[in-house]
Amino acid sequence: MSRLLKIILIPHKHTSKFKNADRLHFDIVLLLSKKSMNILEFFELFPNEESCRAYFRLVREKEGVVCKKCGEDRHWWLKAKWQWQCSSCNFRTTLRSGTMMESSNLPLMIWFKAMALMSFSKKGISACELSRQLGGKRYETVWSLMHKIRKGMGNRDSRYRLADMMEFDEGYFVTETSKKEHQETKAGRGSNRVQNVAVLAESTPLEDLKTGKVSRHCRYFKMKVFEDHAAEGVDQFLQESIYDKSIVFSDQSTSYVNIADYVDVHISEKSSEETTTQTLKWVHIAISNAKRTLLGIYHKIKGKYLQLYLDEFCYKLNRRYFGEKLFDRLVIAISDNYRYDCE
Repeated sequence: MSRLLKIILIPHKHTSKFKNADRLHFDIVLLLSKKSMNILEFFELFPNEESCRAYFRLVREKEGVVCKKCGEDRHWWLKAKWQWQCSSCNFRTTLRSGTMMESSNLPLMIWFKAMALMSFSKKGISACELSRQLGGKRYETVWSLMHKIRKGMGNRDSRYRLADMMEFDEGYFVTETSKKEHQETKAGRGSNRVQNVAVLAESTPLEDLKTGKVSRHCRYFKMKVFEDHAAEGVDQFLQESIYDKSIVFSDQSTSYVNIADYVDVHISEKSSEETTTQTLKWVHIAISNAKRTLLGIYHKIKGKYLQLYLDEFCYKLNRRYFGEKLFDRLVIAISDNYRYDCE
C-alpha cells in the first residue's frame, strides 16, 4: 500500500485554546504501510519547506503551546505572521520558539531530513555521512544539529521513570584522549581514558510452564554518565529514574549501599559469570550493544559528549518496536516546551 498524507478536519480537545476561523484542529494522519518509512516515502510526505512548517505547526498545537511570558496555554493563530498570540497577555510565540529549533537559522526541511535519517537508521549515522546526505552542509553545522536532536531525545526520556523489577549495574566506555594523556594515564577503574556509565533496565522474570526454565523479558532502559564512583551519584540517579515501589537487582558494589533506602527491595549478588549472564543479563547486553554501536559508527567520542550519544542509543532502544512511528515521535520530542520555565 502506498504511503499517503491525509488531512482530516475534526473537533479537537484543545479547540478552545486555538481560536482559528473554523474552530477545528487539523490532525495529520499518516496512512502507513507495514514497512518502515524509507527516504523516498519521506520526500513524498515532506516535499518542501511549506509542508514541514505546516506539519510542525500541527504537532505543536496538538502538544500544546505555552506562553513563555505568562504561562497561558490558550492562543490565537496569526496566519499572516505564522505566529501564535497569547489570549491573556498578547505575547507572540514563533513556530520555533521554546523548541530545540529556537535560534537555528537552518530551514525546517534540513531539520526534518536530519531527524528522518537519524530515526530511519537503526544503529545511527555519523555527522560526516549526514553532511553528505544533506548536500554538503558544513560538518560543524551538522554536528551541532545532531547534538541538539540528541538533547531533545534525552529530555524526552528524562520525563519517564522505570517501575517494577529492574537490573542495575555500571559499565566503562573508552573515550577520546590526547596522546600525552593516553601515555600518562593509568588503565582500569578511575582512569581518565574511560567513563563510568550507570545502566538501568526494566526486567521481568518469566517462567516456561512446560520446561520450568526462567528467562527475563526487558522493556525500558536508562543510562547515565558518572564523573566518579561515589554512592551519592548512584542515589541521585535512582531517585530521579525509578519509582520507590520497585525491586532492584545489582552486584555488591560499595557504591550501592544506600539503594535499599529508596526502593521496596534491593537484592545484591556477588559478581560472577552467573550474575552477569542471568541476574543482570539485559544490563550487560545493553552495555555491549552500546559500545559496539558507538565504536563502529563514531569511532572516538569525547567524554563530555558521551551522554548525548547514550541518550540517542536509549531513545531508539526504548522505542525499538515503534517502526515507522519513530520519526513522528522524534518531531514531538524536538517540539517540546521544556526550554522555558514560566516566571
